[in-house]
Amino acid sequence: MRFILSLGLLAACGGTDPFEPGGGDDPGSGTATLVVNGSATAQPRLANALQPGDFDTEFNVRVSLNNVPITTGTVTMKSATTTVDLIYEPNGNNGNGSWRGTGGGYDEVYQLDVVSGPDAVHGVRVDGPDVHSFSAPLAGAVVDSTLALAIAWDRGETADAALLYAGDNGNGNGITIADSGTYSLAPATLRSEKDQSRPNTIRLRRSNRVTPVGAAGGSELAVSVENEVDVVAQPNPNAP
Repeated sequence: MRFILSLGLLAACGGTDPFEPGGGDDPGSGTATLVVNGSATAQPRLANALQPGDFDTEFNVRVSLNNVPITTGTVTMKSATTTVDLIYEPNGNNGNGSWRGTGGGYDEVYQLDVVSGPDAVHGVRVDGPDVHSFSAPLAGAVVDSTLALAIAWDRGETADAALLYAGDNGNGNGITIADSGTYSLAPATLRSEKDQSRPNTIRLRRSNRVTPVGAAGGSELAVSVENEVDVVAQPNPNAP
């Protein structure tokens, strides 16, 4: 009897939490009729944020059937601490319409479920990247934009993809780089002025992605985390 009870206890304790970071991805299931392209993107509330609670996570999901946007049904993002029912916004996704919502903090692991009438995609889960932080340059550093700039970041595991943004506000077209932890930013990438200093933001987005098996071709779910640091470009007499 003692041996049987021990086996029962092991069985009860042996399950893994699907929302525990490091538990892996799940491509889910579904009717294979919907094209679903979704993202969960964590954005920091402060520069070079370190804690998951220092982020807000934006959800954006586009759903279509036979090239027609799906505007009714339920689209849900779930994580270890929250479940967010997304709302369809006709002007979302640059006016093309998308399901949107926001969750506080960054839980790394997110699951997407979509139901619209008989069509559905269930249990698509992405084990996202861990939070990264910049170790170089230091926040507020004064840099020479005419020289290459060494950028370094700390992270626990390598993400599937990484995009680096640099400029006035860290927006614009990102540079696709390897999530190696270091990168040399080319000279003249940062914005500068002829006769005065100019603030710049360096922002790094790291992403993991899954292709849902229960969705139609062309579908994807990505979980990303961003962090940023501000620097100041010295005056450059040769600036345009």
